[in-house]
Formats: sequence, structure tokens, C-alpha cells
Amino acid sequence: MNKWIKKSAILANAHGYLDKLQSVYPVTLAQERKIPDEVVHELKKIFEAHDNEKLIMRLLSFEKFPIKDPYVAFLRRNKGTFVKKNPETVRRIAEQLYSLGFNGMLRGIKEPKEFNRQIGVLFKRWLPTVGFPVLPEPEFESHRGVCLLLGSDNMLKTYAQNRLGYDIDKGIDMIAKAGKTYFFLGEAKFLTDYGGHQIAQFEDALRTAAFEKGNTIGMAILDGVVWIKGENKMFQRIRKSSQVVLSALLLKDFLLEVNKSDRLPIREPEETYGADDLLFDSIE
Repeated sequence: MNKWIKKSAILANAHGYLDKLQSVYPVTLAQERKIPDEVVHELKKIFEAHDNEKLIMRLLSFEKFPIKDPYVAFLRRNKGTFVKKNPETVRRIAEQLYSLGFNGMLRGIKEPKEFNRQIGVLFKRWLPTVGFPVLPEPEFESHRGVCLLLGSDNMLKTYAQNRLGYDIDKGIDMIAKAGKTYFFLGEAKFLTDYGGHQIAQFEDALRTAAFEKGNTIGMAILDGVVWIKGENKMFQRIRKSSQVVLSALLLKDFLLEVNKSDRLPIREPEETYGADDLLFDSIE
């Protein structure tokens, strides 16, 4: 495995990993989503009138639909058309909502965002604390040493497309420069379990990390269960990788090393490690 994957695995299996990770992804008591009083009043009138179509149409305009139903995502695509074309589906969903009562439905709309939907925001909020300057484009281009590009998600993506040859249809959480090398990160990932959606998130991260064009390198910042030693399939997949894959907690060290040597440390001759090397108690 390359040096930074090895360091990440050791760090994650050592004392205090989760304690340190809370500086990147702090878990706080999530606040309910806000709904103005006039909107609550409007919803109550529609709910009490049992106007199925109007109720579903109005609820589809909220970020959070009050119940989990596999048909809702399809209805969202073109709610004006699909709601009218599928009255039986609309009736079925509406009946579930009526069974909750108005207050139950309201609680569903106000339900706080799930933690995994806040990962990107938390990571970007943490980035400036790493200690590197966060600069607008002109200063970013001219700055010597490690720096981060300042900008919204759309601005970062546009810069990556226009200046770095980025051709992946994904948003970007970070663009960094170290020495003469540019790095971009699609999305920081904190994987909390194995399988399902977590595997899709893992694969998405590796697709970005596989990007390399000129002096621009994609990277994957992964934390959580991906680093647990043993027969973890995600870790087995990356342990022989030459891509830039590492824990967020090692980002600063990685960029400083690249800047110091002006070359990618993972491009050194590959080291080979036996299974016992996963039992290291500390970073060497």
C-alpha cells in the first residue's frame, strides 16, 4: 500500500481517532427545518380539505418530504405532470399522510437533515482551520507554497473545468495547490457502515481520485469504517492503490510534503506490506 493509505489505516486503528475526527465532522444537536407560520396554516387547510393532488404538489416543494416512499423521487422530477398522470399513486401516498395526522405530517417535513447530508458542509467549514491561506483565483495562482482556492461549489467546478481539465460531472469540495501540483477533491466522505449507499459513495470517491492530467491530480478523502483493519472489502480494494487516498486528518501533512519535495510522495517505488502490518499501533 502507498505511504498515505498506510498512515491513514494506522491512524484510524489507533487510540483517539474518532476523538480527533470530531474536529472535522462535529456532531451537534440538529435543528428542525423551519416552516413559516403562514405556510403551516396553508398546509392545514389543504390537509383538512383532503385535496390529494394539491397536498402532494405542495409537499413536493419542500426539501424534506414527510414520509419515505420510493415513488416520491419520480414525482419530484416533473411534479406538475406526474402528479396529474398518476392519481392512484397520489391517493395512496396521501392516505399515508392522513393516517399520520396533520401534526405527524408536519414533524416529517421539519425533520432535521441526516448527518451524512452535512458531511460536505462540515468539511468545507473545517478546511480553513488547517492553516493554509484560502485565496481568490488571482492570488491562488500567484501564491507560492500550499494554498486553497476560495469560491462556491460552482466557482470551484468552473475553475477545475476551465483551468485543470476536469471532466467529471460532480461538484468539488476543495481545490488545493502544493508546489507545482494542483489537487481537487470531489467530496469528502465519512463512511459510517458497509454496503448499499456507502459503497456507492466509496466508488464515487475513487473515480475522482483516478483523475490525473498534467500537473492536476484527483484525490479521495475518506474517513470512517473504510480504514478498519481486517477483511473490510473497501480497505482491501484501496490498500494496493497508488492513488491519493487518505484521512482528512492527514491532509495538512500530505500537502506540506508535496510542497517540500515538489513531487508526489506516493509515486515513490511501491512498498509491500504483509497482513501483519495492519496491526501497527502508531504511525511510523
